[in-house]
Amino acid sequence: MAQLPIEPFSSIHDFLEFSNLLPSSDALVLEALTHSSVKKHYNHEQLEFFGDAVLRLAASEFIRNVYPTMDVGQQSSLRSQLVSDSWLANFGEIMNIDELILKGSEAIHDVTAIKTIRAEMVEAVAGAVYIRQQTTKNIILLFKAEWEMTAEKFFQNPNHFNCKSALQEWSQSHQLGLPNYTTIEQSKRHGDDLRFKSIVIVSEQLEGEGWGRSRKEAEQSAAKNCLQRLDAQ
Repeated sequence: MAQLPIEPFSSIHDFLEFSNLLPSSDALVLEALTHSSVKKHYNHEQLEFFGDAVLRLAASEFIRNVYPTMDVGQQSSLRSQLVSDSWLANFGEIMNIDELILKGSEAIHDVTAIKTIRAEMVEAVAGAVYIRQQTTKNIILLFKAEWEMTAEKFFQNPNHFNCKSALQEWSQSHQLGLPNYTTIEQSKRHGDDLRFKSIVIVSEQLEGEGWGRSRKEAEQSAAKNCLQRLDAQ
């Protein structure tokens, strides 16, 4: 049995090597790292779907073990952040997952899809590792250091990752009612960071705008922009 690493993993490759699951020797991990644009009879999509559930389970176990006194509402909010697409995309970049991903020319030249592909591949790798090991132990080990740093920021400011909640709290505390969001789809391109545009108005006194790959992401971006304008006043 491999000894636990003394330091956090520096890359997905190091983690897979530690787990004896390098794509060069494991077909399932190779599948997890093969993007659908390669046009092979196998790709990451099924493992991505499975890995999404695996990561929710792993994050739940991490929170339960490390922060046992946290109330259920906070657990849910923190878990949502730990497995969000934006968080996973950032994690994939930090952990150099790009060096392992097999992509076809279409995906290689689609710069708008980079973040989406990273997030999907992180999920797919988690799915493959769980199938091979039948436990979340090593998966939690992979994410633990970054999850702990994110959790620390969460405790310092629970609304740091939920700008919509923060803006709503501010508007209601100033008797301005609820923020009003208008969100439109500007393109049909999957993974486009500017696919949705959202404008939020608070009692006709304050306005913010934002963009994102989903309606939720665009609205969060608009709320963040609104809060930034508040700070600048």
